[in-house]
Amino acid sequence: MSVQAEDHRRFARFRPPQAGEGGTMSLVDHFRELRYRLVVSILAIVVTSSVAFVFYRPLVQLVMWPYQLASEAIKAKNPTAQLQVVNTGVVAPFLLNLRIAMVAGLIAACPIWLYEIWAFIVPGLLDKEKKWAIRFVGASVPLFLLGAGLGYWVLPKGISMMLNFTPHGMGITNLLDMNAFLALELRIILLFGVCFLLPVFLVLLNLVHVVSSSQLAAARKWAIFGFFVIGAFANPSGDPISMCALAVPMALMYVIAEFICRANEKRHPVDEFGIDRDEFNIKVD
Repeated sequence: MSVQAEDHRRFARFRPPQAGEGGTMSLVDHFRELRYRLVVSILAIVVTSSVAFVFYRPLVQLVMWPYQLASEAIKAKNPTAQLQVVNTGVVAPFLLNLRIAMVAGLIAACPIWLYEIWAFIVPGLLDKEKKWAIRFVGASVPLFLLGAGLGYWVLPKGISMMLNFTPHGMGITNLLDMNAFLALELRIILLFGVCFLLPVFLVLLNLVHVVSSSQLAAARKWAIFGFFVIGAFANPSGDPISMCALAVPMALMYVIAEFICRANEKRHPVDEFGIDRDEFNIKVD
């Protein structure tokens, strides 16, 4: 056995299993593939989180910016408002910094774990369709970051509206637990980021012949209604501006994805059985 073959065999377990013809793979290999993608994603998040932990002070300021902006808006309307940030427990400061570093690492590593998600789907695609996976990853990263940034921008308005329900002149102090606030901020940021991946997901489903543009068109009004429902429940406040900040972009991206799917079907016609006529040279009257 050659040295090259021996090295290939030695490091085979550190590589994902290869799919067979047509992207087929056994159930065991699917689990091995999933394990590999999870390990790579977790290692990437661990590395980026370790780097972020070194810069925890500016990251804490970044995390607290929405609350500070909201508290300034509240005190501008009610100078007597009493707001206080608390972090209880001896190990709470360390755990808080660790959580903030993990959140920053999760966002910073999004190009890697997004790629691993799409790479897990790639074996089921045809060879000519695999080239689209890289384009999907290239579109997913900026869309995820755009959605996360929008959620970060909307958060202060929601906090301000919720805290404004505190009765004035009654000596009530609003105590903000840092860990609870970080959990809320993380949910909002990740929800907005994941929702902005909707058009990429829809186009991918169209590419593998799971959904068609006609199906998307038929479900459009219900999808848009659902976006506004999600926008109403996803935001910490119930104001129309915060709700529309998520619902309107999702509705626009849904329509854009529908047009992309329709254009893709015109280039590669698919019959009712999901067979690409161009690929198999099927003549349809």
